[in-house]
Amino acid sequence: MEIKITSLENIHEAARQFIAAMDENTVFAFYGKMGAGKTTFVKAVCEELGVTDVINSPTFAIVNEYRADESGELIYHFDFYRIKRLEEVYDMGYEDYFYSGALCFIEWPELIEEVLPEDAVRVTLEEQEDGSRVLRF
Repeated sequence: MEIKITSLENIHEAARQFIAAMDENTVFAFYGKMGAGKTTFVKAVCEELGVTDVINSPTFAIVNEYRADESGELIYHFDFYRIKRLEEVYDMGYEDYFYSGALCFIEWPELIEEVLPEDAVRVTLEEQEDGSRVLRF
């Protein structure tokens, strides 16, 4: 599937389209260059899922946990940009998150490729020349 994000003004519409297409999948691996908009898009998805807490990049914490207010759905947002060794991922107990049944949105999954679940949905986010973004999964 492909979703075009023409500007920040329509990012929430794109997030709703993404949510409608998620199906029963729970682990989503977001690939894209620095500045492509991965964190901004995940934030919009979380907001559309009903998270009212402040949503920010988990770059330093590695994982942020959110809960949708109405549904109570648990959401984990990962940023593995700072991971230097795969042992760090083992030490944090990644299996407890990835196989919990909770939604997992993962940024920089290429750094932990060998521990990603086989059924993780690969999502690419690319910036276009006109500044728009294209999301493919």
